[in-house]
Amino acid sequence: MELLVIYAATLLLAVLLSGWAERSVMSAAVLFLFAGFFFGEPSMELVSVLSTIALFTVLFTDGMHVSLQDIRSAWRLPGRALFFGMPLTLVGTALLAHYVAELSWLDAFLVGAVLSPTDPVLAAAIVGRETVPRRLRHLLNVESGLNDGLALPVVIGLLAAAGDQADEPSALAIQMVLGLALGIAIPWVALKLEGTKFFESSKDYFALNAFAIGLLLFAITEKYHANEFLAAFFGGITVATVSPMFRDAFHEFGSLVAELLKFLAILVFGALISVEFLQEIPSNGYVFAALALFLVRPVALAFALIGTKLTFKEWVAASWFGPKGFASVVYGLLIVQSGHDTGDKLFHLIAIVVVGSIVLHSSTDVLVAKWFETHPIEADHQKPMDEDDSNGHPSDEPTSTDPPPVA
Repeated sequence: MELLVIYAATLLLAVLLSGWAERSVMSAAVLFLFAGFFFGEPSMELVSVLSTIALFTVLFTDGMHVSLQDIRSAWRLPGRALFFGMPLTLVGTALLAHYVAELSWLDAFLVGAVLSPTDPVLAAAIVGRETVPRRLRHLLNVESGLNDGLALPVVIGLLAAAGDQADEPSALAIQMVLGLALGIAIPWVALKLEGTKFFESSKDYFALNAFAIGLLLFAITEKYHANEFLAAFFGGITVATVSPMFRDAFHEFGSLVAELLKFLAILVFGALISVEFLQEIPSNGYVFAALALFLVRPVALAFALIGTKLTFKEWVAASWFGPKGFASVVYGLLIVQSGHDTGDKLFHLIAIVVVGSIVLHSSTDVLVAKWFETHPIEADHQKPMDEDDSNGHPSDEPTSTDPPPVA
């Protein structure tokens, strides 16, 4: 009950200060982080339940923002960030974890995989403001919407190799395949049923259609021990692809639910962080965190975006806003809950990077957004990427309206 009181009070304070937050370095995420810090350590059972529900919801809504049609409409920039920048970020972080934090190679790559996803909530002023160039917003939005789900199989596979599940690869594979299959099949069947002559959804219930599908998907994956996170991510993509109408109806409601659960998870995460927790991190752990935040992402994006027509300001913003957020927290908790021998040490390193990212990125998004306001013509009337590309490549800017910012 005490946790509920603190969460409700912090939520009310965040709402009351939201106007200031839109114009300053103030951040709701930081408020919840510090509220959790002063709350005290919660039980790991509570952390596990909340993190599982919250990550399922976030992955489901993330997937719903990146339908196959949206990806095809402007794929080159997000594709570079995902298939070049993300692996380079993973490898770069792993190298730092091995040589600076002195982890084994397996543990180093596990930390690299956990810290490779990005979180757009910590860069809300970037992906949500029209003064920021549209192709930059689309790049960050699609990248962060997809990389949580792309990192998940890598994290699970490395965790299985490092922990007690290493001798059960077949069981792990079955869970992942079943989760993926259910994530596609359940939404597809539900949406196809709605299109038959026997069923007709009222417009007043359109938003609940996707919610009901997500809830059913979560219940079935839990009952049959399928991987609920893969099911959530591919379930969201299936809803968006099969029925954009229901995806759009669910957007506002789903984004609010995901944001509320995210803030609750950040509060609980903050409660795990204490003065003693921070003192347990060795000095080379803090050096690792600083290099992971300030070096790895810019270098990875510099290589990934070679040859594109991004301006220098756009590249700086894209490089800086690779924030480590909610998915990294939950993946770090999965390591702790797995009983891995060095799980506590790995979580300490992951936690300090996430804390630094929450403070730094969520406090600078407004400043960077205002940087673009100094040249509004550059943002509003910019020629689409590769519009006149002689090689016939499609534009890297959406041909229709942007997909809504990922929650």
